[in-house]
Amino acid sequence: MSVLGFFNKRKKSAAGEMTFIDHLEELRWHVIRAVIAVLVCALVIFIQLDIIVSDLIFAPTRADFISTRWLCWLGEKVGIGKALCLEQVNATFLETTMTGQFVASFTLSFIGGFIVAFPYIFWEFWRFVRPALSTKELQETRGVIFWVSVLFFTGVLFGYFILTPFMVNFYFNYKLSDQITIMPSFSDYLENLIYTTAGIGLLFQMPLLMSLLTRIGLVSARFLRQYRRHAFVIILIAAAVITPSTDPFSLTIVTIPLYLLYEASIVLAARIDKRRAQQEKEWS
Repeated sequence: MSVLGFFNKRKKSAAGEMTFIDHLEELRWHVIRAVIAVLVCALVIFIQLDIIVSDLIFAPTRADFISTRWLCWLGEKVGIGKALCLEQVNATFLETTMTGQFVASFTLSFIGGFIVAFPYIFWEFWRFVRPALSTKELQETRGVIFWVSVLFFTGVLFGYFILTPFMVNFYFNYKLSDQITIMPSFSDYLENLIYTTAGIGLLFQMPLLMSLLTRIGLVSARFLRQYRRHAFVIILIAAAVITPSTDPFSLTIVTIPLYLLYEASIVLAARIDKRRAQQEKEWS
């Protein structure tokens, strides 16, 4: 659907006629409200920043982190010994610039605000898009805000509790020489933490993205099944990049949920293809 077609469709469902500028003005207010929500959440996080940094941000770097202890227990229960146990590391961070911690504080606040406000951000986006949808399309997309939020927070929690401890453990134990002392900056750690939390949360939107691509005809369930092996290789490479450890168990931990999301995408695409085929049959 083109941009003009989208706006025309919104106009038909509105109470009165709206010009293109009116639609842009409405979109602007949705964006403003979403930004305000992020700023409010960011302000709350900024006020409690010292507690959040010590009890939340640095928690995955400690040997007594809950998921670190749970993975070690799981490895022993399934009979692989200490394979999932992470070595204790002395994770300390430096800042080499005067403004490093100051800038990191604002970065942490805004990213945290975005994560917390994500359901509201998508809700504002959905309020703008919804008038352009037909009654049948609205029924098919019922609960979309819930599922988008669930997938996003699942990805964030997976990245925080699973990927981040593996990332810290790998990089602090990886040494080319004993003469090299690892002293990363807090900004560097925060950047990687953002990738493994908010980034993974967005990556977990794969099923919904594939559903959208199927609806507009770019992909199909048949296409996704045909290139399943290629997708698995791509997912494996992505998992190796996200978790660069050579340990096969850590690689598996990342690969499994990403591949399951791909399989879920096939199921959703198949349902969309089936409904589309039924509609075409009725029309013919």
